[in-house]
Amino acid sequence: MISFSWQVQSSRDNVHLYDFHIVYSFSYKVPVLYFQGLQAGGQLLTLDEIKKDLPPHSLQLLNESKWTFITREEHPHLSRPWFTLHPCGTSDWMKLLLHKLGDKDRSLQYLPAWLSVAGQAVGLKIPLKLYCSS
Repeated sequence: MISFSWQVQSSRDNVHLYDFHIVYSFSYKVPVLYFQGLQAGGQLLTLDEIKKDLPPHSLQLLNESKWTFITREEHPHLSRPWFTLHPCGTSDWMKLLLHKLGDKDRSLQYLPAWLSVAGQAVGLKIPLKLYCSS
């Protein structure tokens, strides 16, 4: 499991903190993005509150795309409900995204490529350096 946090200035007086976990799904055989939003006082955000924090292009992506939608399910390691981008179409769109890469490059680029698409749905900006070879 990979975890990281993101802070969003929701309004002038309101800061929301988001926790993200990337967990491998053995059922779908793909990574899954789990997340939850918290108010400054620690209270969990509802999906409607989370959607207010998303940039317009993310909301549009969630509303129009057949590949990305948010559900709520039990976190596999924490046994508590978290929001997640449902992984049902992930394998298909990842094949489309990486089809021209060789096996070695596909392995190296899989997670950054996946996060660049999955992250957009929840407003994450992925640094370009993730794609650059050392």
